[in-house]
Amino acid sequence: VETNEALLLAAARESTERFARGAPLGVFDGVLVAVKDELDVAGYHTGAGTSFIGVGKVQTVDCWSAARLRDAGAVIVGKTNMHEIGVGITGFNLAHGTARNPYNTSHHTGGSSSGSGAAVAAGFAPVALGADGGGSIRIPAAFCGVVGLKSTFGRISGEGAYPLAWTVALDGPLGATVRDVALTYALTAGPNPRDPHTLRQPPVHLYGFDNIDSLSDIRVGVFWPFFEDSQPDIVEHSRRVVRLLESKGATVVNVSVPHLHAMSVAHLVSIVGEMTTSTDRWAAGHQRDYSLESRLALAFGRTLTAVDYVAAQKVRTFAMKACDAIFEQADVFVTPSTSILAPRISGNPEGETNNYRNSEVMRFVFLGNLVGHPAITLPVGYSPDNLPYSIQVAGRHWEEHVVLRVAHAIEAAQAPRLRPEVHYDLLHR
Repeated sequence: VETNEALLLAAARESTERFARGAPLGVFDGVLVAVKDELDVAGYHTGAGTSFIGVGKVQTVDCWSAARLRDAGAVIVGKTNMHEIGVGITGFNLAHGTARNPYNTSHHTGGSSSGSGAAVAAGFAPVALGADGGGSIRIPAAFCGVVGLKSTFGRISGEGAYPLAWTVALDGPLGATVRDVALTYALTAGPNPRDPHTLRQPPVHLYGFDNIDSLSDIRVGVFWPFFEDSQPDIVEHSRRVVRLLESKGATVVNVSVPHLHAMSVAHLVSIVGEMTTSTDRWAAGHQRDYSLESRLALAFGRTLTAVDYVAAQKVRTFAMKACDAIFEQADVFVTPSTSILAPRISGNPEGETNNYRNSEVMRFVFLGNLVGHPAITLPVGYSPDNLPYSIQVAGRHWEEHVVLRVAHAIEAAQAPRLRPEVHYDLLHR
């Protein structure tokens, strides 16, 4: 949605000069990175996917993750599209146009980090930054056939992100491969002295990442009634992944998660209540500038009371204990990423509200936001319509290295990926 050619070329020239001197800054020097419109980048506006937020205000400081990447020599190519104020899961955007899925341009990318998912899948950049409050990194990664990681709450600082949903959302990477995502995570994670949420965390590491020949030390938790609440073809592809993990020596453990519907409602109340509060300053003057979908969501948010919000936090506490029980029995918790594949883009220029479809898309991802544990999604095949299938691997708080190792093992066993319908090979153009 925004580029700055002068800044981009200046960063590229500086990187080229460092390589010419034989003094690159590291593995990210010269690597192209795209950044979601929810995150501040110096020299760019931050619009949160709207036509009015941030107008006339050019940011002078990078968000935490962009700053870490830029310090490592990364070249920021621009700001990517997103579902308006992050309030939906398709990627529909009235202000900037709706991003299209590079694997099938008649279908959505998923949201809300829609442009970041599409940019990586289409080859514009091997890495992009997104933000995830209800699957907003993992859903577009799943629909676009790339990899997306939501780390533990407090692991990656949200400094410089538009504050849409502060107790469930955090910034994170999307990448072409699990290794790309792991390296980006390792660079951007860690304490930020200006962000109290990040100060009490164990050291960041990737121990065991390449130890993927045997997973005999890994217990894989599966809640089968939950796992199988998906399209039959998604269930079959996801079952194949569980069999793969077993073939590598992992032990599959049956687990259960009680009261998932109540947890889903608690997440909905938390995220919509927080989004409505954070955007309240725009309600009077820009109500009609939002899409109808966003207006409806914010109208629902304004019906919520303090009693509703506190009740949701009580359910969150229960959910945390339920997830602790899972990870006493298992090291990772595996589900499909979504229960349906990327939906077809509607012909309605105002978009659409389909809450049943939204619940199908978010079925497996909301729990990580509600309780704050890390989770990754990665591609595991393709439908006859060329739409990616995807699997989700979740883990204990602060154990991103385990989640990444298991994801790496799954990725290494997959057939070569299909080339998207829309793809740009930047290295051979």
